Amino acid sequence: MRHWFKLTLYSVIFATVVSCQSQQDATITRVDKETIKAEVIGKDVQLVDVRTPEEYNAGHIDDAINFDLSNRVAFLKQIETMDKEQPVYVYCMIGSRSAYAAKILRSKGFTKIYDYSGGYDDWRKP
Repeated sequence: MRHWFKLTLYSVIFATVVSCQSQQDATITRVDKETIKAEVIGKDVQLVDVRTPEEYNAGHIDDAINFDLSNRVAFLKQIETMDKEQPVYVYCMIGSRSAYAAKILRSKGFTKIYDYSGGYDDWRKP
């Protein structure tokens, strides 16, 4: 009985350490307009607009690519074309869809995810 308890305890500790490690490796960081201006604009980064094509065509940030989150099948295929080891910045109109997209990216193995929580609405404000 004592051997079984030690084995179970070691298994729980191992699972906890592995779980914490993968959460640390794949972080979602919320960023603001100033961060986008400093770290994204004019730079060679992965900037993804997760709004619909109609929203994107009405205006978008810098050289953002449009991966429409509402078309989940296409979205999942499109994100597979990106480098999972490089930072990814995501935004939508106000922050809800980008937060969801960030979680999907994390689940697919992306390790540096930045969610512009203010979104395009915030971007357009003076």
